[in-house]
Amino acid sequence: MNIFEAIVLGIVEGLTEFLPVSSTGHLTLAEGLLGLPVDDRSITAFTAVIQIGAIIATLLYFRKDIARLVVGFTRGVASPSHRGQDYRFAWVVIVGSIPIGVVGFAFQDVITGPLRNLWVVAAALIVWSGAMVFAERRATQSRTEDRTTLRDGLTIGLAQCVALVPGVSRSGATISAGLLLGLDRVTATRLSFFLAIPALTAAGLYELPNALADGVGLLPTLVGTVVSFVVAYATIAWLLKFVAGNSIVWFVPYRVALGVVVMVLLAANVLSAT
Repeated sequence: MNIFEAIVLGIVEGLTEFLPVSSTGHLTLAEGLLGLPVDDRSITAFTAVIQIGAIIATLLYFRKDIARLVVGFTRGVASPSHRGQDYRFAWVVIVGSIPIGVVGFAFQDVITGPLRNLWVVAAALIVWSGAMVFAERRATQSRTEDRTTLRDGLTIGLAQCVALVPGVSRSGATISAGLLLGLDRVTATRLSFFLAIPALTAAGLYELPNALADGVGLLPTLVGTVVSFVVAYATIAWLLKFVAGNSIVWFVPYRVALGVVVMVLLAANVLSAT
């Protein structure tokens, strides 16, 4: 992989990681357009590692919230009398992070192999768009962050597992699940960000040796990660403002159109599925 390809993939990762449009789907498509083998183990590892840039952006953007949760959780563990909202919300994030760790580890060969296919990406982009529309129509948005429960964390964590299918979108799955549970859109989005931190960090660190050893190299990996960080930070700030007053259904026409275009290009043999 050359530096230009690393920059392009870093931009795509930073732009799409937290938008409900599927970062994995877009990265897989970008790899295909760049002529890279989308089912190659080293390329898959590279795209997992550059997610660390997006996670660092999340940690920096939410640094005050994260510090507050850590302090609240620590105090709650030390003394039951200090178990307030921050302690409870920290447990929501912890419980919500467990399912994807179990499923991701158990099915890693399927996730990094057969599912890395542009036909899968195109179909998932279209099908999950329907789920997003359904979630918005059923949403009551009656509960805020201080009313989240462990059941919310577990349910949204299970929804996050669905996003292991490229094209679904991790944020699209988690935000939709949050809306169906009655959370307001901002709370669902913030919880989606917090659940991303352990999931993507673990995936990135797990794949780091493969990215460095299997041919991608240190320099492209560093460049892609830095670019991902810069673009992701700006995207986070924009998305939180957007969801405060807008529906995630705004992303549906783009998802469907992209899915159709990819299918047409695949059928015409302009793109290779793998």
